[in-house]
Amino acid sequence: MAKKGQTFKTYTEGFKREVVRLKLEEKWSYKQLREHFGIKSDAQIANWVKKVRNGESFDDQRGHWNKKNFNSLEEENAYLKAQVEYLKKRNPNLHGKEWS
Repeated sequence: MAKKGQTFKTYTEGFKREVVRLKLEEKWSYKQLREHFGIKSDAQIANWVKKVRNGESFDDQRGHWNKKNFNSLEEENAYLKAQVEYLKKRNPNLHGKEWS
């Protein structure tokens, strides 16, 4: 979990692709890549390699985990109402009922 005030380093797509190329084609070790480029963890590099192997994009998905595309405002409104109703059923406190 991120700590309050913690900042994260961001990398360009070109940078990520070069790191992955060196890993896959030039057979650089994780340690070599970390030390040469100042990357903090093997897991970050492994994630980039996995994305390339799976043909996935490097687009940052943070904050977009549940983004939906709607054809109209009415459709979006119905979806949001259904979410609210679901939450009300899961937690009666959300719609004003007091604990006894």
